[in-house]
Amino acid sequence: MIQERLIQRGSEAEIILRGKDVIKRRIKKSYRILELDEKIRKLRTRSEAKLLKKASEIIDTPKLIGVNEKEREIVMDFIPGKRLSRILNEMNLKEQKKICRIIGGNIAKIHRLNIIHGDITTSNMVLYEKEKTKIFFLDFGLGFISQKNEDKAVDIHLLKQAIEAKHFQNWKELFEEICEGYKTYEKSNEVLNQLRKVESRGRYKEKY
Repeated sequence: MIQERLIQRGSEAEIILRGKDVIKRRIKKSYRILELDEKIRKLRTRSEAKLLKKASEIIDTPKLIGVNEKEREIVMDFIPGKRLSRILNEMNLKEQKKICRIIGGNIAKIHRLNIIHGDITTSNMVLYEKEKTKIFFLDFGLGFISQKNEDKAVDIHLLKQAIEAKHFQNWKELFEEICEGYKTYEKSNEVLNQLRKVESRGRYKEKY
């Protein structure tokens, strides 16, 4: 029997390593009515699997192996590498900028298909150990489909916040590279203009 090993536990799901497969198992929420909780976890599992499969056709993501809606599980292949959040700061600035340009290009690709990731951070990216310019996007659990520039702008804003918080030494230059990579998307100007509007509301005053 193949052993399972818990490698991460978040508020929404457990990430389990079983052989060469990774299992994302959604956690029961005791504060919700049982029937509602079962329905929500089932729908979110189904939605995430669809988004993952769609995104995998255009960017690097873990390969979807299977979905078990009854157990609220998604089975994916394991990606050998390190979380970008842990190693980006160890790179020199030239390498960091190259990586961020690639990230921006990947976001452009999924936004072109109206895929909103919902939680784009360097913690949800893995730098592939066999190819140092290959970045895998993980965790589409908060993702959805939307054509709205607002939703795409918020997606980028979340990443900007993450870059500023975790990679603050060069964050402005890194975010500029992300934006340059994102400009491969035909509607990037509209989205980046919307980003400025998002940031002009309330506390978001930083300009770039």
